[in-house]
Amino acid sequence: MSTAVMDKAEADDKAAASHLITVTFRIRRFNSEISDESRWEDFAVDVDPKDRVLDVLHKIKWEIDGTLTFRRSCAHGICGSDAMRINGRNRLACKTLIKDINPEKPITIEAIKGLTVLKDLVVDMDPFFQAYRDVMPFLVTTGNEPTRERLQSAEDRERFDDTTKCILCAACTSSCPVFWNDGQYFGPAAIVNAHRFIFDSRDEAGEQRLEILNDRDGVWRCRTTFNCTDACPRGIEVTKAIQEVKKALITRRF
Repeated sequence: MSTAVMDKAEADDKAAASHLITVTFRIRRFNSEISDESRWEDFAVDVDPKDRVLDVLHKIKWEIDGTLTFRRSCAHGICGSDAMRINGRNRLACKTLIKDINPEKPITIEAIKGLTVLKDLVVDMDPFFQAYRDVMPFLVTTGNEPTRERLQSAEDRERFDDTTKCILCAACTSSCPVFWNDGQYFGPAAIVNAHRFIFDSRDEAGEQRLEILNDRDGVWRCRTTFNCTDACPRGIEVTKAIQEVKKALITRRF
């Protein structure tokens, strides 16, 4: 490599380094094989302020401590698998930039609440997905299989458009105080996914879903705190959807 090329490479490295800042990630660790108690552990990392929290977690795992455990898949805000509590708020690690969460102070990272922690930032999602399955999140029709597409007007589609955006990240459900205190509650995500089919003009099981949500652990447990709406990374009006399901239960019009 020529001297000129080496000098340019060094200059580029220095320019890149000049943008870095040192942040402290304070991560709540848990490993049942070591202790029944969780503990906080600090990691000082040099990062670009425009890096995502997920990028820094990768850096910690790949370069500092390979035992750090968390979920992630697409890393682009679609799969929902990297939901966690960042500075006390439910967020997706892949959509949260370091510069947006006050990097001058330690950044706290912990598992979402209300679900059993398996290890570090990984929780048991089985109860969450069971509630989702219980509300029948699929189109139900009767009669013979159609020979052509079931048509729907733009107005009918718009009626439930907002609740089609759910990515099942559990950010809304695990931000709900009712769910924290009683894991039997269906939770916002399940109700949102029931809403998506209750108000679908092509579906024929709306009454059945409403009866499921009329249960003691159903929609009436909601206390309208708006935590779920604030936590949703997709901007779904979760609280509004829950209220619409309550109204449908009272009026039986949907």
